[in-house]
Amino acid sequence: MACECSSTAMAEKISWYCSLFLVVLLVLSCCESSTSDFGTVRMLHKNMNNNNRPCDEIYVVREGETLQTISEKCGDPYIVEENPHIHDPDDVFPGLVIKITPFVTNIN
Repeated sequence: MACECSSTAMAEKISWYCSLFLVVLLVLSCCESSTSDFGTVRMLHKNMNNNNRPCDEIYVVREGETLQTISEKCGDPYIVEENPHIHDPDDVFPGLVIKITPFVTNIN
């Protein structure tokens, strides 16, 4: 009988530790996803505060964009001249990395 009690107690301890381990994994997975959400919110807030600079210096072309639409959006009329790797302005595809230098005009 003494052996049965100790094996039952041992099984209870093992199940307790397994359930505790699962709870810790669940909490860690929730923390991981909320951290990435916080980073996304922070990046959106940063982009909203930079209204005078709509595009970063390095720009990745998205689906449906042309050099004309990027030029208007980013304020850089000289995209082709500044990016010698673009041989044909009509051959722009999603994922193409280009350099953006916004054209600044002084109004005095």
